[in-house]
Amino acid sequence: MVTPAQVPIIEADFDEATNTVSYIVADPATGAAAVIDPVLDYDPASGTVDTGSADRLLARAQVAGWRVEWVLETHAHADHLSAAPYIKQRTGAKVAIGQHIRDVQKIFRPMFGADDVKLDGSDFDRLLAEGETLAVGELEFRVMHVPGHTPADVAYV
Repeated sequence: MVTPAQVPIIEADFDEATNTVSYIVADPATGAAAVIDPVLDYDPASGTVDTGSADRLLARAQVAGWRVEWVLETHAHADHLSAAPYIKQRTGAKVAIGQHIRDVQKIFRPMFGADDVKLDGSDFDRLLAEGETLAVGELEFRVMHVPGHTPADVAYV
């Protein structure tokens, strides 16, 4: 039988500007948490970025007493900029993404002249493979490779 302490807390945050949903998944037993697909706000008219959406996630975690230990990306995002580096800088969290991100980077690097992008995936703390597991407190996330939007898409179960 599953106890309430074993059921993850999952909260969604909708970013209207990008039509993107970011998530916080927290382990009620330990307070460990993961943020999934955080948005870095971007204003195309001015070319400026803002951390309002990411700060909203971090404030929610702080109020709840959760420690953000991981930032999990489901894929390389074309619809928004990722706030993963910002959250890592603010919390010390590690950043993970599916291992096939290297395939996407090999395509996008020359297309966008992004010479600062490393082709080996070393911009991330962990590259995840199909079937691999990742612990967040006592919660266990299983990685599913679900190519479609990009060859690197993953889902977390």
